[in-house]
Amino acid sequence: MPDQSIPEARTSTEVSQASPPSGLSRRALLGTAGATGLVLGAAGGAVGYAAAPAPATPLTSVGSDRAMFHGKHQPGITEGLQACGHLVAFDLVAGAGRKEAAALLRRWSTTAERLMAGEPAPHDDTDVARDAGPSSLTITFGFGHSFFGRTGLEKQRPAALDPLPDFSSDHLDKARSDGDLWVQIGANDGLVAFHALRAIQKDAGSAARVRWQMNGFNRTPGATAHPMTARNLMGQLDGTRNPKPTDADFDQRIFVPASGEPAWMANGSYAVVRRIRMLLDDWEKLSVPAQEAVIGRRKSNGAPLSGGDETTPMDLEKTDAKGDYVVPLNAHARITRPDKNGGAAMLRRPFSYHDGFDADGTPDAGLLFICWQADPLRGFVPVQRKLDRGDALSAFIRHEASGLFAVPGGAAKGEYVGQRLLEG
Repeated sequence: MPDQSIPEARTSTEVSQASPPSGLSRRALLGTAGATGLVLGAAGGAVGYAAAPAPATPLTSVGSDRAMFHGKHQPGITEGLQACGHLVAFDLVAGAGRKEAAALLRRWSTTAERLMAGEPAPHDDTDVARDAGPSSLTITFGFGHSFFGRTGLEKQRPAALDPLPDFSSDHLDKARSDGDLWVQIGANDGLVAFHALRAIQKDAGSAARVRWQMNGFNRTPGATAHPMTARNLMGQLDGTRNPKPTDADFDQRIFVPASGEPAWMANGSYAVVRRIRMLLDDWEKLSVPAQEAVIGRRKSNGAPLSGGDETTPMDLEKTDAKGDYVVPLNAHARITRPDKNGGAAMLRRPFSYHDGFDADGTPDAGLLFICWQADPLRGFVPVQRKLDRGDALSAFIRHEASGLFAVPGGAAKGEYVGQRLLEG
């Protein structure tokens, strides 16, 4: 988990307080529905429980915030972290090829545009998100290595999409890795995100089947007094050194240039997706100072162990009274620094996950790691190789699934995502 992050989405306290809209708000409607109560039946009798109605409040910025579907880049890359996420991969069914894939991407793009605007799905809407606003919903589409063989487009497959090398820390489940097509869904409301997931799955119809699906979450916007770097399930501020859209070289690092190859990937990016299980029982046995030594940063505020605050440059040469480096040589934050990896950088935009417990009570929890870069061979791969050779954090994590996907640039008005590939 390289030491980079994207700031959380803005909090509701940063948004001016608009006056309540006319009519009933979503919460008021939900509150009215909740007041009908829940009746639980049991043999010999029934017990009734009346749920208290939620207070009536206007649709807040959490619900009204909207991301745009059409643009230079696809949504879901540079936006702030969202509270809820779903990652899902599909495989084209036997007999489905380029024609069926084009029709599917056309359907998916139409559905994504409508849902991101807070509108119902174009057909057979489930009403799951009725009364909710867009809630910063983003839907992002990508192509896996196998997609090009299934559609007869091998000559259009980018060299950057070559399979990732094996890493010693990998314990990969092939059934939960890779896939012909990949969809990333994020929103600041759980029902809005699930609504999009169901709509995308239904749109797949007879053309594609789900290969794997993972669910994640982040802190809800407005849960902290001010915007801050997100925390992961280890309690650490996760990713202080993420590239920022305001950086002069941001586009160069993250997006394929307009003149890049292949031409259909212009303004696109490559997403590396890794399901990283955190061995939380072992991690939580460490003292806080021991945890900080593994990461190289203070748990409380993300400041480097060499001093300062979260944004203070790390002093890798600083030593203590014994002559030992204050930031240990195998500290995660030291190893992942771009200046120690030939300038390699990636935009991390992860979700945490919790999928219950193993039979022995061990939590199945960790990070759905998603990183974006113009070329994974210059972004993710060199950093992960370095981590593989001696990262202190490796003893407390396990890479359990992996995927690499080519995410084309955004669709112009009237186009669908991937049109330049599928109709070029």
